[in-house]
Amino acid sequence: MENSLSPGLYIVATPIGNLGDITLRAVETLRGVSAVACEDTRVTGKLLHHLGIKQRMIRYDDHAGEGDRERLLALMESEPVALVSDAGTPLISDPGYRLVRTARERGIAVTSLPGANAAVMAMTLSGLPNDRFLFAGFLPNKARAREGVLADLAKVPATLIFYETAPRLEDSLQAIDSVLPGREVAVARELTKKFEECRSGTPQDLIAHYAAHPPKGEIVLLVAPPGDELLGEVDVDALLRSALEQAKPSQAAASVAKATGLDRKMLYARALELK
Repeated sequence: MENSLSPGLYIVATPIGNLGDITLRAVETLRGVSAVACEDTRVTGKLLHHLGIKQRMIRYDDHAGEGDRERLLALMESEPVALVSDAGTPLISDPGYRLVRTARERGIAVTSLPGANAAVMAMTLSGLPNDRFLFAGFLPNKARAREGVLADLAKVPATLIFYETAPRLEDSLQAIDSVLPGREVAVARELTKKFEECRSGTPQDLIAHYAAHPPKGEIVLLVAPPGDELLGEVDVDALLRSALEQAKPSQAAASVAKATGLDRKMLYARALELK
């Protein structure tokens, strides 16, 4: 049967665990393209086999160079090409940005097929404010850089969403507890799979839980927004008292202001009263 898809790039979301989450449109597109660009041909090969699709696969991952990109661009000028990641929606902390940008610059048609996404699913499960949220990818490996990123995002009036790995979860929770004290945190893991869970609480609550129950799988880490109007009941006095144990009133007010987004002058005045 003649291919009915027009030449160009088709960004195709794939399941993040449960294979039943593939969309009908995604299946039709994967059948109809001339090639599938993917991070790992073994992972994508299993999905295609499950779907009963035999398709040419071209590896395109974080290590792909300009030559790899040019070959894909040349192909999609005359043929339809799909781009997938190992799981979920491509380009969300996955390779593909430069490919899409260059394709658009050259007038190559680009379309995206919506589907599974761990960050959005975790947001809906968490019970945290969802009128605004900021996806910030993975936190840095090194402690100082990780704390710096959290400090930069401290006043963002939105729920923060990060991807994380199980071995680094405790370090990230400790950093959140230090830099963003008083924030509610949620950990979503094994999404769409048999042992799916979304657990919320203070960073220390979660650290204690996962010390007793070591986590596995990919993790989405969510942090509530600043300000008691979004966090619910925040004990500002408790935060100030804790900060005052190791800092002067001005420094305590500054750290709590950074963590909550509350007015620094108001916090300083209250810190002086508590001191």
